[in-house]
Amino acid sequence: MWTYLQPVLGEIILAITASQFMLLTGISKSEKRPDLIRLFAVIGLLLFAFSGFFTDRNITETFGGAFVNDDFARYVKLIIGLASAAAIVLSRNYLKREKLDQYEFSVLLVYAVLGMGIMVSANDLLTLYIGVEMQALALYVMAAFNRDSLRASEAGLKYFVLGALSSGILLYGASLIYGYAGTLRFDGIALALQGDYGPGLVGGMIFLLCGLAFKISAAPFHMWTPDVYEGAPTPVTGFFAGAPKFAAIALIARVLYEPFGDLAEGWTLALMVFAGLSMLVGALGGLMQTNIKRLMAYSSIANMGYALVPLTAGTLAGLTGMLTFMTIYIVTIIGVFACILQMRLRSGIVEQISDLSGLAETNKGLAVTLTLMMVSLIGIPPMAGFWGKWFAFGPAIGAGHYFIVVLALVSSVVGAFYYLRIIRLMWFAESKEPFIVGAGAERSLSVMSAILLIVLVVVPFITHPSLSLIRNAATSIAG
Repeated sequence: MWTYLQPVLGEIILAITASQFMLLTGISKSEKRPDLIRLFAVIGLLLFAFSGFFTDRNITETFGGAFVNDDFARYVKLIIGLASAAAIVLSRNYLKREKLDQYEFSVLLVYAVLGMGIMVSANDLLTLYIGVEMQALALYVMAAFNRDSLRASEAGLKYFVLGALSSGILLYGASLIYGYAGTLRFDGIALALQGDYGPGLVGGMIFLLCGLAFKISAAPFHMWTPDVYEGAPTPVTGFFAGAPKFAAIALIARVLYEPFGDLAEGWTLALMVFAGLSMLVGALGGLMQTNIKRLMAYSSIANMGYALVPLTAGTLAGLTGMLTFMTIYIVTIIGVFACILQMRLRSGIVEQISDLSGLAETNKGLAVTLTLMMVSLIGIPPMAGFWGKWFAFGPAIGAGHYFIVVLALVSSVVGAFYYLRIIRLMWFAESKEPFIVGAGAERSLSVMSAILLIVLVVVPFITHPSLSLIRNAATSIAG
């Protein structure tokens, strides 16, 4: 039995953790209940993150091959687990301050991560769909977590309606693939592609890819992102920008490299369209934004375009480049939101970009941290963001996709304008309203910001050990 359950150990830990939360809520009625459940959630997420490294790596499949926990899944789950644990820690002060500190937040986040774990380990179409929907249902509720806010309710409703549409597209694609391949298993689909397959199999792949593109907010399936990011509570927005995006793009990589590896010439063209549109929409759309969360939404769209660029190569180097870029991006985006959550004006939380004016006068340390995070997002050396783009664009150049790389570089230059605008406001504009200097309650945010900043500076100097782990992950599905 233990051998059979080893590959799914991390998911079992999360399922038990989330189930026990419901039991604890019936036993404990104290005001400390949210903190208690938050602590257990962080512990469960950390165990989930590292569980794959403490089991037999030779045993990778279970449930009849529908679930696989190879080196690729282990690495992605490590990053997802750590990013989600950080999201819970960062959310505490905000939720208490805004009187939203309910235990359901931790429960929903754990269930969302459980869905992500199933997504990245999916080895057939049914498991894929179960993982995507489990994640999505939890995220819909998290977007509307502030029930007293009209914007939050609107965000949750828009996310749900458009998410249902994308789910239908994904399911239709899966049904076409099953109808023409005669199997749900990824290896069976790959085998069917070696024979005389019909056009429905290619059409099913395109529908499936479109449904998954919605999950990473790749253009032209990005329309939900700015409204949801703006309306959702700020910690939820920070969570949305990290772990769910990594899980979805990892699933895209697995689907394309494993069952549809023989159709690389077809899906690389589709990825170039998604990447090009995403980079243009993200770069140009961000120029007109005045709300910091909407700006980060367009930044996220552009960065998902950059993450798709290496996958267009259809090679092992391309998959390695995507994993490297996404890892650095998640560290950076968590740092950005850690900084945003520390800033408060006397009139309330910081939401407008103009609210950042004069931050250096009140809190120079925070201004320096946020400046370096923005420099990393731009991709200026020696920050890790530069190396993320280096590894992302290199494989596409090697594959001869010069146009998409030039477009990526142009988009990076255009996008740099709105990052530099934030830096200019923090250092050279006069403060319109004084900032409230963080007290002891904000210490955890400050510590996390400092840790993430150190990681972004140090990562370039420890590239080889970190890259070996990423290369092993990429080799497990593209070797």
